[in-house]
Amino acid sequence: MKPAPVSRRVFLEWSKAATAGLILSPALTGRAQAAAIRLKLSSSLPNDAKYANGRVYYDNLLKNLKANGLGEQVEVTFFPDNQLGQEIDVINSVKLGVIDLMVSGSSISANLVPLVGTFDLGYLFSSFPQQTRAFDAGAARPIEQALLKGANIRIIAWAYNFGARSVLAKKPVKTPEDLAGLKIRTLPNPVITECLRLMGAAATPLAFGEIYSALQAGVLDGLEHDPPTILASKFYETSKNYALTQHIFSPLAVYFSDATFNRMDPKLREGFLDAATKAAADTRVHGLTVEKEALALLVDKGVTVIQCDKEAFRKRVLPQTDNFVKVHPEAKAVVDMIRATQA
Repeated sequence: MKPAPVSRRVFLEWSKAATAGLILSPALTGRAQAAAIRLKLSSSLPNDAKYANGRVYYDNLLKNLKANGLGEQVEVTFFPDNQLGQEIDVINSVKLGVIDLMVSGSSISANLVPLVGTFDLGYLFSSFPQQTRAFDAGAARPIEQALLKGANIRIIAWAYNFGARSVLAKKPVKTPEDLAGLKIRTLPNPVITECLRLMGAAATPLAFGEIYSALQAGVLDGLEHDPPTILASKFYETSKNYALTQHIFSPLAVYFSDATFNRMDPKLREGFLDAATKAAADTRVHGLTVEKEALALLVDKGVTVIQCDKEAFRKRVLPQTDNFVKVHPEAKAVVDMIRATQA
């Protein structure tokens, strides 16, 4: 059988494609190339390369992808400052595979899988190093499995939020009595909302992107968050009293859509996941460094840092963990592992 003739037009098109590098055979390149992939990464925080955990993680991810030889095959585009929507919408988009990656605290995913809320229980962690010890002991594994099963989302790495969550308010807060009646913004998360309620506040769930205007308008009396986030988001412009309640040491999660995981070429996946894990470790180190620096800068900007009666707040919140375990018995093993690592 004679081969089918090829027209001059088709031949020229093939030649142009080959010249542009669009037709590459394993014989010519020496090895098969894994298909390149483009990923979208979302963060609610500003595009701040020092104080915003999403941007810091993104930069570390690019660095480690390049080190693993995947800088050109895995293209990650960063969308900070709620560009892809409020966090509750983004986490649902990750579930559906519309958005590939999200860097945020574990708290937001508790709206999809309540067990994740274990990590938001007030005064459960005593420090970030203790959190790492607990995760190394296996405390994170049941949470990861529950989120994958219940929401088709993988947590591919853990880092730290850049400091413990404390209360920034328009008036000084030293005791639970000082917090009484103040409208303090919390994440739209029932566990954190309950923690602040037990501490004495009028806990007010609100999307992150709406905080600043609500503080300006007097809808809120304050919020609870870590120092670098308060600095990067300029919340200090509206409230000048920061009480170091340190009620939650919130882990930072790197969420990855299971749909994206499954469509990623296995030749890329291993190197990508390795880069994601190393980027989280780099971000943890950075987070511990910038917390103190951000706190000092807040003072320079006129914020009064208050050493409050943390033990009084802790005693009020203590019943929360036992009540949570009664409703979610599967959380007991996680809580026990965390408590076993407390110094």
